Amino acid sequence: MAKHSVVVYGASGYTGMLTMDWLIDQNIPFTAVARNAERTLEMMKQRVVRLESATYEIIECKHDVDQLVAAFKGAKVVCNTVGPFVRFGMVAVEAALKAGCHHLDTTGEQGYCLEARERFGQSYAEAGLVLSPSVSYMYTIGEIAAELALETPGVDALETASLSRGPMQGSGVTVGSTASIFELFRSRQLHLWDNQMVEWPVGSKEEICVPEFLKPVFCLPWGGTSLPVFYERDPRVRYCRSMVGFYDNPAMRNVHGLGRKWEEEFKHLPPEAQDAVVKEFVAATTPAMPPRERTTLNRSVDIAIGRGQLASVRASVTSITPYIATGALQVAATLKLLDGETRKVGFASACQAFDHRYLLGFLEQRGLARGHVMHL
Repeated sequence: MAKHSVVVYGASGYTGMLTMDWLIDQNIPFTAVARNAERTLEMMKQRVVRLESATYEIIECKHDVDQLVAAFKGAKVVCNTVGPFVRFGMVAVEAALKAGCHHLDTTGEQGYCLEARERFGQSYAEAGLVLSPSVSYMYTIGEIAAELALETPGVDALETASLSRGPMQGSGVTVGSTASIFELFRSRQLHLWDNQMVEWPVGSKEEICVPEFLKPVFCLPWGGTSLPVFYERDPRVRYCRSMVGFYDNPAMRNVHGLGRKWEEEFKHLPPEAQDAVVKEFVAATTPAMPPRERTTLNRSVDIAIGRGQLASVRASVTSITPYIATGALQVAATLKLLDGETRKVGFASACQAFDHRYLLGFLEQRGLARGHVMHL
């Protein structure tokens, strides 16, 4: 049973430890839940800033619904960072609900978000709890840009792109993120078109030009992202498609090439054989946990182009250190939940539950992001 109101599940992982950094910064006690307590404490001592001033405990727990219910019981909020979520996420979602906790996570895996909404959204709403996926860089910051665009009357079509410099250039994507990226090969990629979710054509790609970068950025649908899911039932929005690009075009082209290879060689293999292929991809791409991000390197631009019959607007959010910003967003949402301040219960995006202006302000006040709007 948790002694504290906030649980960080996946505490020995890169993003889990950054979430703990921000909990400590806000003087919030927490319960760290992980499979191996000794290893988790060792990792925390190496990685978590100001750990010596924190109030915390560590609970060792297997990835099992009943054991997680016992670990989560007594808390109010679960910050879940255990991925790939399409494989592992539902166990923690179910456990948090049974333990009476709000559930936040960090993924934009579209298949997971759709399943979480359909299986657990109504149950969370009936319990007065929030089930909020994608409280993280890329998805929440992209959604903030989209919401800034939607402030313009008449906008009903959104095109978003998350463009980052740094993560594919030696500074490191985490092991969990890499696993999620390659899991996307197995899933359909959807976008919202005239109020219907439709599939991206196989092999879709774009060259996106934005004024913030000198060269075009090679972008992929990235599994569709969570944004079309969030806007599917929003009466303001008829169209929404999202893309992702790293400013390391050769690396992104390699990911695209692996996607084509998957379609040609691995798509029809049995699941066990596919598991082995994904494991091999991850091991070859991300053999170890990356170093902490640098503000001089890890910089991003998220854009949203909003259009209507006559309206046209471009909103952007420039930001730094995506994983550090993810920890900050997790804690920004946690603060609202601890105070009982949420705009929506049940399945909800970060902006739907906590307001995009609040989240942007939280990041801006800490020097992590800045929003811009230009009417076209």
